[in-house]
Parts: sequence; C-alpha cells; structure tokens
Amino acid sequence: MPDNYLASYLPLLIQFLLVGAIAGGMVTLSWLIGKHKNTAAKLMPYECGMAPVGDARQRFSVKFYLVAMLFILFDVEAIFLYPWAVIFRELKMFGFWEMLIYVLVVLGGFIYVWKKGVLDWSRADSDQIVALPDRAPAGSR
Repeated sequence: MPDNYLASYLPLLIQFLLVGAIAGGMVTLSWLIGKHKNTAAKLMPYECGMAPVGDARQRFSVKFYLVAMLFILFDVEAIFLYPWAVIFRELKMFGFWEMLIYVLVVLGGFIYVWKKGVLDWSRADSDQIVALPDRAPAGSR
C-alpha cells in the first residue's frame, strides 16, 4: 500500500481520463466523418415518433404532476425493500414485522390517494387548462 493516500486514487483518475478521451474521440470523429445533410424532417422536433401538435407552452393538468410525484414517491419507497430482502435472514422475525408495518403504511398512503381520486384520469376537473389565457385557442389561428 502506498504511503501517500491520494496515490491510491491514481488508477481511478486514469480510468476517468481514459473514458473521457474515448467518449470525446467518438463524438469528434462522428462530427468530422459524418454526413451533414439537413432536411426538413431532420430539423423537425422529435416527440416519441409522433408529429408535434399544439403549443410548447401548453399547460397540463395538475393531476399529471401529482401522478408523477406519486410515482417517484412510491418508487423510492419500493427501493427500500431491496436492502431489507438482502439481510432478511439476519433480521429474523423482528425485521419481518418492521417491514410489514412499513408496507402497511405505504399501502395506506396508496389507498388514500386512490380514494382521493388522484389516479382517476377520467374525471373532468376545472384545473385542466388547455391554453394560456392571453393566447388565442389553437384552432382560431
């Protein structure tokens, strides 16, 4: 083991520099060798294989953001199950009951948002605004 503590990180630094050089080289070679023929189809914005429709500044329903936040919340909570599953045998019954309480709390939160109607997209709410108030509707232009 080297006497200098920072010297042990030298292989990691070399790896980062090598990866950066390879990635930069690939991008540079692609730019130098590649064809640069712009067409109308290439310059058009790409949205999941669909032709873009409407204004980019269109407002979305609040439910979209609620569902997105709930997805992240429940996704992060599900991540906590993996470390528990790895050490489940070491925790024995104590770990089982603790995780059962944790899952019941998460399930209670899920049932709460389900009953509040956050996950129901078929309801028409007043919070759905399609266009900005100071702009004309898309069909009247």
